[in-house]
Amino acid sequence: MTTDNVTPDQPEEQAAETAEEQESSSAVATAEKPEEPSGELTMADLLDQYVPSKALRRGEIIDGKVMSKTGEGLLVNIGYKSEGLVPGREMRTLGSEGVEELGVGDEIIAYVINPEGPDGSSILSIDRARGEQGWRILEKSMESDETVKGKIIGSNRGGAVVESEGVQGFIPLSQLVGPARELYVPGGEPPKEGFVGMEVEFKIVELNRRRNRAIFSERAALQAWKQIQKMRLVQELSEGEIRRGRVAGISNFGAFVDLGGADGLIHISELSWEPVKSPEEVVSVGDEIDVFILKVDRENLKIALSLRRLKPEPWDEVENKFAVGQTVDGVVTKLANFGAFARIDAGIEGLIHISELSHQVIKHPRDVVNEGDELKLKIIRIEPERRRLGLSLKQAQDDGEVIDNAPPASASVEDEAGSFEEIFEKND
Repeated sequence: MTTDNVTPDQPEEQAAETAEEQESSSAVATAEKPEEPSGELTMADLLDQYVPSKALRRGEIIDGKVMSKTGEGLLVNIGYKSEGLVPGREMRTLGSEGVEELGVGDEIIAYVINPEGPDGSSILSIDRARGEQGWRILEKSMESDETVKGKIIGSNRGGAVVESEGVQGFIPLSQLVGPARELYVPGGEPPKEGFVGMEVEFKIVELNRRRNRAIFSERAALQAWKQIQKMRLVQELSEGEIRRGRVAGISNFGAFVDLGGADGLIHISELSWEPVKSPEEVVSVGDEIDVFILKVDRENLKIALSLRRLKPEPWDEVENKFAVGQTVDGVVTKLANFGAFARIDAGIEGLIHISELSHQVIKHPRDVVNEGDELKLKIIRIEPERRRLGLSLKQAQDDGEVIDNAPPASASVEDEAGSFEEIFEKND
């Protein structure tokens, strides 16, 4: 009797008997039914879940970790169901020492020769992946803005061909500096001896793996190195000290001096106590000179230097060399409405007031003198603390010769131009 035939009207004993039969049938059914999964994953399940479903392809570049070394080569975990094998003949670029240094867990980059070898393992090559590895190394160096080393292997009309990490790149002539630049021969002619094979350091300007294009810059690397050196140097320098350096460059506003990897500037006004029209009048590129540390700007990494301050300031000794009433030689350096300036010694200039140029009434100093004229002048005033010197042309002439019937300068001339003292006050 089945449960379908049990009704509420059945006696209790019959109902109990029916329940026992149901339990028995249920037990038999349970024994015959397969067990449900316990929830734990098998190794096959894990492989199916975590191993890439994409199949390996010949020529693909993959990453792997060394699992072990065998007589056949390296056994490598490449993240697939089967391992990869790098035969000994496919890792010759490592050399015996390189192979010895590889240990379990070390990462490598390999080229897929055969996705599935005779024993199921993928056959890989480290040698064939070296070029790709080089691109990856250079990419990382470019991202971190690091300096890279390479070797010059040739040249062309545009610059140097350089190999680094197995990748051939190019350094344009404008980015080639130092010894390499000196040995390069323009015009497509063979370079000088020592150029090919020279090791150079550079920054990576451009990388394009798809177009097989790599552009390097030796100049950028040098600038980066100098920046680091300058950061170090500005912390060491003290204002007022004297350092030895080499003139590295000249511009119209001054000279740059290399103090040991970092440049400082001597402004044209600090080259000499005398007026300087061009820095080349005082220094030349390559000169070894001592310089005075004038100012160090650590925040902006700037170093101001002076050459003239290594010598005594002329005005400090003016009273020892000159005296009021003394007649000296002078050269007219500048004309103004109120008079003419004349240099009587290095760094020492004085004013010949318009009233001291001539006994005659004149409208402008050019009526009597011109720039560059060499004159005999008489010192009529010295004020070293204020850097002032009064000169007279007419009094020097009076001392040298007698002037007959020379009419004095009218009061109106001095009133119009201003007195000697007033001119000095105006030009403080």
